[in-house]
Amino acid sequence: MASEELASKLQRRLQWEEGDRGLQPAPGAAPDPEPQPQSQPPAWAPTARADAELSAQLNRRLDINEGAARPRRCKVFHPYSEFPEFSRRLIKDLESMFKLYDAGRDGFIDLMELKLMMEKLGAPQTHLGLKSMIKEVDEDFDGKLSFREFLLIFHKAAVGELQEDSGLMALAKLSEIDVALEGVKGAKDFFEAKVQALSCASRFEAELKAEQDERKREEEKRKVRQAAFQELKAAFSA
Repeated sequence: MASEELASKLQRRLQWEEGDRGLQPAPGAAPDPEPQPQSQPPAWAPTARADAELSAQLNRRLDINEGAARPRRCKVFHPYSEFPEFSRRLIKDLESMFKLYDAGRDGFIDLMELKLMMEKLGAPQTHLGLKSMIKEVDEDFDGKLSFREFLLIFHKAAVGELQEDSGLMALAKLSEIDVALEGVKGAKDFFEAKVQALSCASRFEAELKAEQDERKREEEKRKVRQAAFQELKAAFSA
């Protein structure tokens, strides 16, 4: 529907523009006087720009419908807010795993990197199998996995949206990360899901506080080591 509406708008605007610019003087009429130099662009220039924008929107919509749309970079991805069902520790573990196989260090896992990952996990896939794995979670049609799309694999595994014999399910099972315990598999019932959603904020705060306490303990240990070193250094200097 959106494609048809854009096409209709574009066609009407082009007809209107051609009608305004296609007026010819009647036979026998006096010729128009010489046009005076204009300091401003012609009146139809904004219309031409609008036509170009409509045409670009129409082409974009057609590309999306055909699955050939070029990816657009959207808002900044916040894994903790977009996947609140996962604990901070689980997301950090998955991020470490993602970076381990992101050999190009470009923030994506491409087809060859996914091939190496599946071989390392002991579940090698065919070329078509690898493409099918990426396609199942490839939201921006760029042919590779972003970290968000990588997390989406484990989300789908946790809620039972992956086929048991699929390559993505093999990846989730062989990753040595128990997503079922950390994720939302036990919250299929509506009321259980509501309870879990209400507890996410408090759990997030507790995990954040635990990390802060851990950093404080490490800082205190570092200060103790420095003090001991200074005492030892002073003893030798004396």
